[in-house]
Amino acid sequence: MTTSRPPKTTTTGIYRWGIVVLLFTATTINYLDRQIIGLLKPLLEIEFSWTESDFARIVIAFTAAYAVGLLAMGWFVDKVGTKIGYAVTIVWWSVAGMLHALARSAFGFAVARVGLGLGEAGNYPAAVKTVAEWFPQKERALATGLFNAGTSVGVVVALLIVPWILSHYGWQEVFWITGALGFVWLIFWIIFYDVPARQKRLSAAERAYITAGRDLVESGATVRWTHLFRYPQTWALIVGKGLIDPIYWFFLFWLPSYFSSTFNLDLKKPSLELMLIYLATTVGSIGGGYLSSQLIRRGWRVLRARKTVLLGIALLEISVISIQFVTDVWVAVGLISLAVALHQAWATNIFTLASDLFPRQTVSSVVGIAGMAGSVGGIFFPLLVGTLLDNYKAVGNLTGGYNVLFTICGCTYLTAWLLIHSLTRRDRPVVT
Repeated sequence: MTTSRPPKTTTTGIYRWGIVVLLFTATTINYLDRQIIGLLKPLLEIEFSWTESDFARIVIAFTAAYAVGLLAMGWFVDKVGTKIGYAVTIVWWSVAGMLHALARSAFGFAVARVGLGLGEAGNYPAAVKTVAEWFPQKERALATGLFNAGTSVGVVVALLIVPWILSHYGWQEVFWITGALGFVWLIFWIIFYDVPARQKRLSAAERAYITAGRDLVESGATVRWTHLFRYPQTWALIVGKGLIDPIYWFFLFWLPSYFSSTFNLDLKKPSLELMLIYLATTVGSIGGGYLSSQLIRRGWRVLRARKTVLLGIALLEISVISIQFVTDVWVAVGLISLAVALHQAWATNIFTLASDLFPRQTVSSVVGIAGMAGSVGGIFFPLLVGTLLDNYKAVGNLTGGYNVLFTICGCTYLTAWLLIHSLTRRDRPVVT
């Protein structure tokens, strides 16, 4: 892929990094809002007499709506632009989050989760498109990694803020207060954000640096949404998300149970082990973006740099298979921390590939399609996990079931990389 070089200047400005702060904050709020229902589950299931099946349906309602929302919101953001698109999506999910406080049954919470899933789906399509608008190619992966770190920070913030609100108020106030955070963010977005061409606060030097550092494929006819499926580059992103995202959800949702059954971890107490694992995702998100950005700075072709980093991640992920031979809890924490950090490094580079391979006017749509594939996988992979663990549990070998799953996880990244490589062998972006 051919890239143009930015002008050599030592004073390019830092306004674009302020935009990343806005994206990071929005992503943090996004993951904070989606984590609340899980933290409140013990309280709500008593108050409303939920069964485990009731909660499962509430979770599925969000996941299915999120998958549909990725397609719709990706198209919407490309249609109206990042400033309006991001504003609409965060208002949508903030209102939906607050409406949880009015629910009085499992069905009511499921309806609220549908609204939340549809709205929250707009975050990544809007954020990746914003990065494509504001950053030259050599900085995009780092910028993406920085805002993507908001996923783990959102989880940690939820662990801190929800108990504090509960200690002073009730569960309804948890939804009202956290939902209102999106409207606070919206004020800053309206004041400080616009595309570089219309941003008056942006210096001429920084605007020139951003423009000169973009890829050459910036213009052309708008691609019809359905036509995106004709490009192998689209399918490369679908593979990169569809095969790998379900593994991350497995890491997030089943790790507490794994540590409880294998290492007798007491889940009724704050778990330093789990907090370290979740925080490791921040390191991976930023580190993965930094590495491919550095390779591009050193003169590597863009696609070669991204795929080289992805290959390194895929090879390192194989190490998670060795967890079946581990008997020490902290060695297991180390291996799984590495695995989830590598996943976030993978996700950062896959998201960035969308802006590398497609013109800016289609980036949100492509991210939405790829994200939808990941969400669909996130619906079906748990069925395999549940069936497999039930079968192993029935014969008294639950740990063996987890070992099979870790083996699947360790091998899938390399499989996904081989497919991505075969679909992008022509090393050029989509031309419209």
